[in-house]
Amino acid sequence: MSTAFNPLQTERTVLFVSLEPDTECVDQLVAAGWHVVHAKTPQQVQRAVERGAIHVGLVQLPIDCNSQQLAELESCISPSDVAWIAEVRPGQADHPPVRRFILDFCFDFVTLPCYDERLTILMGHADGLWALRDTESHDKPPAPTSAMIGQCEAMQLLNRGLDKCSRNEAPVFIAGESGTGKELTARAIHDRSARAKQAFVAINCAAIPPSLLQSELFGHERGAFTGALQRKIGRIEAAAGGTLFLDEIGDMPHECQAVLLRFLQEGTIERLGGTGPIKVDVRIVSATHVNLTSAIEAGRFRMDLYHRLCVLRLDEPPLRVRGGDIKLLAQYALELYRCDGARKIRGFSSDAIAAMFNYSWPGNVRELINCVRRAVVMAEGRFITAVDLGLPGVETKMGRTLAEIRCDAERAAVREALVRHAYSLSSAAIELGISRATLYRLLNSIGLRDEAPTQRHPRALTDDHPCAVEPTQRGIEQMAP
Repeated sequence: MSTAFNPLQTERTVLFVSLEPDTECVDQLVAAGWHVVHAKTPQQVQRAVERGAIHVGLVQLPIDCNSQQLAELESCISPSDVAWIAEVRPGQADHPPVRRFILDFCFDFVTLPCYDERLTILMGHADGLWALRDTESHDKPPAPTSAMIGQCEAMQLLNRGLDKCSRNEAPVFIAGESGTGKELTARAIHDRSARAKQAFVAINCAAIPPSLLQSELFGHERGAFTGALQRKIGRIEAAAGGTLFLDEIGDMPHECQAVLLRFLQEGTIERLGGTGPIKVDVRIVSATHVNLTSAIEAGRFRMDLYHRLCVLRLDEPPLRVRGGDIKLLAQYALELYRCDGARKIRGFSSDAIAAMFNYSWPGNVRELINCVRRAVVMAEGRFITAVDLGLPGVETKMGRTLAEIRCDAERAAVREALVRHAYSLSSAAIELGISRATLYRLLNSIGLRDEAPTQRHPRALTDDHPCAVEPTQRGIEQMAP
């Protein structure tokens, strides 16, 4: 039926995972030029995959496939970089666990019986896709770190504002929470402007001690103070002709605000210890997570400086309101750090995506990128799961199918109708607008047959009910659609 595994044979090998492999299917694969390796247990699957000769796998789901069996299959196939094809029986793909297994772990699936060339063609496509993916993982350059990613309405509004600001020379103020990407927005303004070929200089006003900030911004001459052994060009002068990004401007010391205001008014600086003004042409972009209106009211920030900086204003949307952008950003982070992990990560499982959408992301985009990078390193399978993400306080819930929702609604309606009519099937059927035979069929199909009271129950059914007796064969044929 199948041949022994040959480590030297590295092409056109398929791993067939099945408790009882179909002989006709194996013969068909062998005739098509495939070397078939059969595995029954997870240990056998792991040993075969570790030899590195298998690119395509064929997994046949058991007839009575349950969640435990699917979990065992996932554990043995998810760590591998094999393109898996599932063989399912008619109706199996309608069950949510089977459907999620196929979507998360399989390249495609076929419905049995499948003895024509569909299976071999599909396996050829899977083998070709594996080769393309393997080549791409080596040749693909990392994604650009300055990309503006987002399709939600808030990001579209931000992009339109970026285009408008980039065509103007007025100072731009960027407001937003920490981690939303304010520096990325400032760099995008610079890159889209006429100053793109000149310098982009960034300085974090909160990260430099107040005693040194003025020197960092404006520079100093030799001997201006103790330790000033040579002339130093300040950040403003270094950005001449380009863009200066003042991050966390809300934390700038009050004594430095007056000097910065003078530069914005006159366009000149004077180095510490210098003897004359220096004309500097530079575009100012500033940002902060601080509410400057409250800071002005508290006396921590100058109102005149605020109006000089906030000629044009952009607001960075927090990640929690960006909807589908969460998945886009997670995919971007995965592409950026895919090579950090020991295994080749193929993507995110459905529970991981649900967990990301259910989390509030207080750290915004920065937190999301760091979370995905950590998951790439810690993941033990080829798909990042909710457990790998490790998001606090997130409960992942499995989605409900339309059939499950419809069944629950029917069950509730039938149960309430029976209660209202003292378990008289004729009266309940009239209210529901169906025949008594249809109501009886519903009692069986939606799981209320065993819940209906019997003659031993205090709430005995009336005489017109058929629930206390088994239907005749003739009745079943009449009820069949």
